[in-house]
Amino acid sequence: MNYAILRIILNFYKNNYREAACMFFLIPGTFSITVYFLIAVVPAILLLIYVYRQDSIEKEPLGLLLSLLFLGCVAAGISMVLEMIGDAVLGVLIPDNTSNFYTIVSAFLVIAVVEEGSKYFLMSLRTWNHPAFNFRFDGIVYSVFVSLGFAALENILYVFGYGIGVGFSRAFLSIPGHMGFAVLNGIFYGRARMYENRGQNGLCILNLLVGYTLAVLLHGFYDATAMTGTPLAILLFVLAVVIIYLTIFLIVRHEAKTDRPI
Repeated sequence: MNYAILRIILNFYKNNYREAACMFFLIPGTFSITVYFLIAVVPAILLLIYVYRQDSIEKEPLGLLLSLLFLGCVAAGISMVLEMIGDAVLGVLIPDNTSNFYTIVSAFLVIAVVEEGSKYFLMSLRTWNHPAFNFRFDGIVYSVFVSLGFAALENILYVFGYGIGVGFSRAFLSIPGHMGFAVLNGIFYGRARMYENRGQNGLCILNLLVGYTLAVLLHGFYDATAMTGTPLAILLFVLAVVIIYLTIFLIVRHEAKTDRPI
């Protein structure tokens, strides 16, 4: 999430549709718009279906899941505003906004903190006391749905702004990345709810903090290496992507098979 997305939105509202389409390389026409939209959202939909199917003991209410997708989109809008404020403050503290140090600090303390915080805050408001939140794996389901709602909207803006090529790259990189952040947070979110039910408030708070912190660290590392662009950073980014692919689906399946009531 960055200023490029905000420029895309402003251009869409400032100019008429065809002007915005030409500026951002869209091909006018309903068919083309449909193709762009599908490329943007299908990767997120496939991952949502995967996680939903893993929840084999008790499916979550459809209305609740749809509301979480919507809240993910809301979180994306909130994040854009908060990141602008965070970057403005960071620009005062670190005037050289072209340095790698600035990029790394921004990735961890602005982008990751804000985006994971926005998603977590809205998710917890909607689900923490919901009667359907009665299994540990539910925490992963809720976290993934919010996160992929966020990622889907972000992807739509990028694809309509920069073309199909960006959609394909983000399908294999950014969308699974957001799912990885969500799964880490969701594991501990479900356990936190379980500990609260048992009256172990200290362990509840600890799990909430651990889940959020791990999501922020992974998200920050992912963005910092992607944005820095040095040979070492690119190598670390590729390793991060490979590790996410190798582990995140195994974690989801393990958590689903070992699910228990809270």
